[in-house]
Amino acid sequence: MADKKRVMRVLNKDDLNAVVRIDAAASKEERREYYQRKVDATVNPKHNINASLVCEIDGKAVGFVMGEVYFGEYGIPETTATIDTIGVDPEYQNHGVASELLDQFMMNMKAAGVSKVYTLVNWDDFALEKFFSRQKFTPSKRINLEYTVA
Repeated sequence: MADKKRVMRVLNKDDLNAVVRIDAAASKEERREYYQRKVDATVNPKHNINASLVCEIDGKAVGFVMGEVYFGEYGIPETTATIDTIGVDPEYQNHGVASELLDQFMMNMKAAGVSKVYTLVNWDDFALEKFFSRQKFTPSKRINLEYTVA
């Protein structure tokens, strides 16, 4: 796959089908409504900065990263960002697509003045934790709290 043309670009509304396809292949669930809402919010110019990216190889969308930039939300004084979803078509996994997406995302965040990027990983998702660790993510000093509504 090294000889194929890779392009990293900002996610747009026409990427919905590709995002749904990639996510469904990985998660074994079809979450079109969820991604429709996310894509609509992401590409809305009133929303914020569109931080989400797509990787194309030879014109085909094969991976994506979705994130947001925050300017002081949650009582955090500095500009921060989150990564909430990353996906790579199974046919293109283990070929550097996710790493390249994250590299581009981090370059974009640096240019936007972001000081820290956060993400959440399930404590027992060892493969994803290992991936983020290789990308220089470390455990945060913030504690993720949850409340079960019965």
